[in-house]
Amino acid sequence: MKKAVLFCCLGVAACSPPAPNKVKPAPHYVVGQAWQQSDGIWVYPREDFSYQATGLAVRQPPIKKAAPLTTDGEVRSALSMTASHPTLQLPALVTVTNLENGREVRLRINDRGPSQSGRILGVTPKVADLLGMGAGPARVSIVVDELASRHLAELLPGGPVLQINTAPLEQVQQTQLTGPQAHMAAGQGGASTPVQETSGATADASQLLADLPATWRQGMPRQTHLWVETTDFTSRYTAAREAAREGATVVAAFVGQEKMWAVRHGPFATISEADAALKRSLAAGLTGSHIVVE
Repeated sequence: MKKAVLFCCLGVAACSPPAPNKVKPAPHYVVGQAWQQSDGIWVYPREDFSYQATGLAVRQPPIKKAAPLTTDGEVRSALSMTASHPTLQLPALVTVTNLENGREVRLRINDRGPSQSGRILGVTPKVADLLGMGAGPARVSIVVDELASRHLAELLPGGPVLQINTAPLEQVQQTQLTGPQAHMAAGQGGASTPVQETSGATADASQLLADLPATWRQGMPRQTHLWVETTDFTSRYTAAREAAREGATVVAAFVGQEKMWAVRHGPFATISEADAALKRSLAAGLTGSHIVVE
């Protein structure tokens, strides 16, 4: 009888599914290479800590088992206060406002996306719910928290660390003007004080990327219009010539710290109209075209 019970237990154990492997995070700082959206449009990531923009946000698709980690090495979670962005450095802390109802949240951009052109942000279901988004795209504004985002970039592995110890020694020597070593002058064989280099490897990356609180703040909604904008012109004359040919207008635009000129089409009453205009601009070779909300 005891043997029969033992064999049954072994049989149940053999049929039980194996325990799932726990995904290990590998958080790091990354800008990354150019990537291609689902409609074939190439996107070029860049570092921009002063980034401010408006556009359309969408809910992220369900998490795929084949890609358990985000682009910056965090574990994907539908309940996290995170989002994807086409070009921003990762991670980046931002404030996102739903312009349609005034709701505002603070989240961390940690992934590349959305896959559809004309969409500026892909948010988790948790973020979408807090922003009061429906099933379709929402008109949003995004503002990067520059200080907090730079702090992450400096401390995370892969970030731009200032290599102080590569400076010429004669420019970093320290001279003691008083005390028993007063006879030692800079540049005369005195030992220079070593400068300690800070490294992101010493920081606990998991703590730096801890979950953000799932909170929102209510602001005032805004009446907005949709436009299709092409920010590829360094010359106002060239932008004005293109605008005249297309029946559009010219506005000043900034890409990082660089002032450029944008050709703007619209306004459009619906998202479908803006998508159609964006498709025409991209087909005409204006690859810098995107949807803005104002």
